[in-house]
Amino acid sequence: MSEPTLSFAADIKPLFREGDRAAMKFAFDLWDHEDVSAHADAILGAVADGTMPCDREWAEPEVETLRSWIAGGKAA
Repeated sequence: MSEPTLSFAADIKPLFREGDRAAMKFAFDLWDHEDVSAHADAILGAVADGTMPCDREWAEPEVETLRSWIAGGKAA
């Protein structure tokens, strides 16, 4: 059985809190599929190394969800 396809709307956008969005709005919109897709590698790097978000590190399952979404083609 194959893994279910992750989507931005259902799986990725909910990972970003309103405060995360506000903090990064100067660079890109974390609630916008196109912006997150365009900056996906940088966002993944920042959450994986704990520099984003600035107030807490993501748990490994959250990082893996983002990593899997990117690897799966960044579905909306």
